[in-house]
This record gives sequence, C-alpha cells and structure tokens, in this order.
Amino acid sequence: MNIVASTADILTGRSQSHLTELADGHLIHRQMCSAWLKLQQAAALDGMEIKIVSAFRSFQRQATIWQAKCDGLRPVYNLAQQQVDITALTGLAKLDAILLYSALPGASRHHWGTELDVYDASAVAENYQPQLLQTEYQDTGPFTKLNQWLRTEASKFGFFRPYNQYQGGVAAEPWHLSYAPLANPYLQALTLDTLKCCLQQHPVAEQQCVLANLAQLYQTYVINICEDI
Repeated sequence: MNIVASTADILTGRSQSHLTELADGHLIHRQMCSAWLKLQQAAALDGMEIKIVSAFRSFQRQATIWQAKCDGLRPVYNLAQQQVDITALTGLAKLDAILLYSALPGASRHHWGTELDVYDASAVAENYQPQLLQTEYQDTGPFTKLNQWLRTEASKFGFFRPYNQYQGGVAAEPWHLSYAPLANPYLQALTLDTLKCCLQQHPVAEQQCVLANLAQLYQTYVINICEDI
C-alpha cells in the first residue's frame, strides 16, 4: 500500500474518509473488514464471541481523553494497575504517567481504523462492561481463553498485538489488535515531523511540555512496539 503526504489527516485522526461503519456502530478501516469478520468467525468456531470495545478514535476524541487525564478527571494507572495522583506530577513525569496507557492525540494508532480493543462477550454476562485491565486477560480473568487464542490465531488473519508486552513505552495491552497490512505502512508514514505539524496546528493539554519532549515521546511511545509476529 502506497502512502503519500496527503494522508496526514488520516495518520493523525483528522479524517474518516478511509472508514466504514460496522453493524455494532464501530468505525474501522474499510480494507480491514474482511479480515476482521474472518477472525470473528474463526473465534466463534472455538466458542468465543469477539466484540469490539473501541475501534477508530478521532483526534478530537483522543484530545478529550488526554485533557481529562491531564486534569485528573479520568483515572491514570501505573504498571501495577494502581491509580496515580496525576495532579501531583508535572512536566515529563506527568506525560509519561498518562502515556503508559493513553496515546498522545495525533499519535494514537486508533486514528488509523486498523486498531481494535476486543473482548470475549461469551465469557461474561450480557451487561458486563470490559475495563481493559490486564487482570481480565490473565490467570482466572474472564478473557484468558481469548488472550491465549489470539496468541496463536490472530496472525493467520493479518493481526498482531503491538503492545504484547511492556518494553519501556506503552504498557502491555493483550486486548489491542492491529491489522499489520495497513498499520505497518501507516506507522512508517507517521513521522516525527508529521506529528509535530499536527500538534502545532491543533494544540493539546500540556502543549508546551509535549512539544519540548516530542522527539523522546515519539521514540518511546509511538514507534516502540512489539514486532509483527
């Protein structure tokens, strides 16, 4: 897939031209639909009902989440899943705490429509609200079977988990699926300059600190992913 400069709006979440709406209302990349449906069907044959918690997120939606976390209005967690008092942190330490689980607006992979946060609806009650916590996908958690299944089956349909394990940037997210044929070229196209240009045009919370540390944040939280295997 060829990606040119005109796709900057797609890369940074300011366009929906590449998306299609699923029956459940979620938006995903139209070129990913077939692979996603096949993955769901394969899981169903093994007794699981894979559903989406989150798919495409726009720049504005990510900016709203980012603002709320910076202001202490949404919880921020550390690696031990303990809530952090974000109001006690400043500067880069504050950004690092938030970026552990929440992407910088303009740099979220969810902007591309290639990313899905998923759970197994067959493993919980109908009214269960997934929290997207590691404990749900490990040991006795309700989605342990799904986690194990994805480990061997996801790649057969073109998907991988970019945050399969923590490697100094984003925390491990066993629920996060990425469609490699589209996502890998998008990541290559999302350069530091593209991200910087977006943020200069569309300021976000902690703007001055973000721009001052953008090169480091880009290395640590944007391109620092687990290999597509």
